[in-house]
Amino acid sequence: MSIRLRVNGTDRELDVDPETPLLWALRDALGLTGTKYGCGEALCGACTVHLDGEAVRSCVTPVRRAAGKHVTTIEGLSPDGSHPLQRAWLELGVPQCGFCQAGQIMSAAALLAKKAKPTDAEIDRSLAGNLCRCGTYLRIRAAVKKGRG
Repeated sequence: MSIRLRVNGTDRELDVDPETPLLWALRDALGLTGTKYGCGEALCGACTVHLDGEAVRSCVTPVRRAAGKHVTTIEGLSPDGSHPLQRAWLELGVPQCGFCQAGQIMSAAALLAKKAKPTDAEIDRSLAGNLCRCGTYLRIRAAVKKGRG
């Protein structure tokens, strides 16, 4: 079955099973490997992307749910890494292993799109579903604040 969606500003047509997780459509069919597989159960946040501006866990989101919608991956946030959050992440040395960081940044970007100056509690609540195995949570919060402009 053919599914049409807009990925990172480009209209795409995918010939995949509509129940295929969006994560695998992005990674396998489109080669967008910045979105990571972590748990496959929407528990870790590594696979977070935006679906019409909302942060979603792509590992449990069927590609049919993205039909006709706008999908933004970490590659689409800023292809050259110039997004304020991406710059803040690097300036503050947030990533250690880096595995969860794309999901962290995508969740933070969705938060900042809704609230330009979130409090610590709002940042913590918004990113609570994103696990960082290296424990860089304080640097993540600092980078969100720095990346908000």
